[in-house]
Amino acid sequence: MEILCWLIFIGFVLASAIQLFIWLYYFRRLAVFAKKENPIPSSVPEEIPVSIVICARNEAENLKKNLPHILNQNYRSFEVIVVDDKSEDETRNILLQYNISYRNLRVISVIDKPLGSGKKPALAQGIKAAKHEVILFTDADCCPTSNEWLREMQKPIRGPIEIGLGFGPYEKTSGFLNKFICYEAFFTALQYFSFALAGHPYMGVGRNLIYKKELFDRAGGFVSHEHLMSGDDDLFINQVATRDNTCIILKESTHMYSAPVKTWSAYYRQKNRHLSTGRYYQNKHKFLLGLVSASHFFHYSLGFLLFILNFGIMFAAIIIVIRILVIILICEPILRKLQDRRLKLWTPILDTAYVLFYVIFSISLIKGKIKQWT
Repeated sequence: MEILCWLIFIGFVLASAIQLFIWLYYFRRLAVFAKKENPIPSSVPEEIPVSIVICARNEAENLKKNLPHILNQNYRSFEVIVVDDKSEDETRNILLQYNISYRNLRVISVIDKPLGSGKKPALAQGIKAAKHEVILFTDADCCPTSNEWLREMQKPIRGPIEIGLGFGPYEKTSGFLNKFICYEAFFTALQYFSFALAGHPYMGVGRNLIYKKELFDRAGGFVSHEHLMSGDDDLFINQVATRDNTCIILKESTHMYSAPVKTWSAYYRQKNRHLSTGRYYQNKHKFLLGLVSASHFFHYSLGFLLFILNFGIMFAAIIIVIRILVIILICEPILRKLQDRRLKLWTPILDTAYVLFYVIFSISLIKGKIKQWT
């Protein structure tokens, strides 16, 4: 029994040490970076023509609510391409109505595509139709923080920088589910922003992502993962992003908000879709992300076992408190920059609850399959 206790203790110490290393070496980069803006070369034009691409399937209500905010961006030269992916509601009529008032809106209809092919064929069609070299992506259910979203998102896309990773938070409402959803979006962004700053960009979110059309063509589009229904954003970025061609964009005016789901069952289905592509990441990225999740899980689970077994309790308690304090100190400036400081006080609870997230959704990483349009 004593040998088992020592093995658990050693595992706890190792997991805790890895966690502290990840937070202090990787995640701290974002806390420091959040205090400054992306440098923009003075010798380049402030505005370049941009194509905004949105795929929509049965999104009539969301388009009525959000599309005007996209079309009325404070920018001189841009087009908005909405790809109607075989909608069965009033999406087509809503788009035609806006088409009358906005000359920069282009509507493309997907008539036919392979069964079970998901969103990618529609998105590829929108990219192909884009007139401009720089393409900014979002979703029909998303609304930008300001009419400066486009202007600020395109600024860093100059010279060798071909990809800009933006932040896509969720709207804040009441209830623990909403807090957990917002924390999960924050923690996901914390990882892909921090790893990008460390020279290991591995994903972006399709609701706030910008890259050059030439990069898409050079990579052969989505051909390497066209057999998967999802992955038009994270798998593509995982394939083409490098330390030299990718930047992160944190300015508050670039945030793209979307409405969160309202039930745990809907959240489960949504995350199953989002996480299904993780197993197809590059091995180095799977290793890093696996290290984050495994050390997080074993830090709490083995620590809990030590308390149950009444073995090394004082030491375990001190380590747990030290880690939580490190997390709070690192998260505070990041949450301030990302405009969600309310999560600061909830961080210890949500960080603990995140262990259940790993347990519940681990099957998604194993199966890697979804059955509907995303």
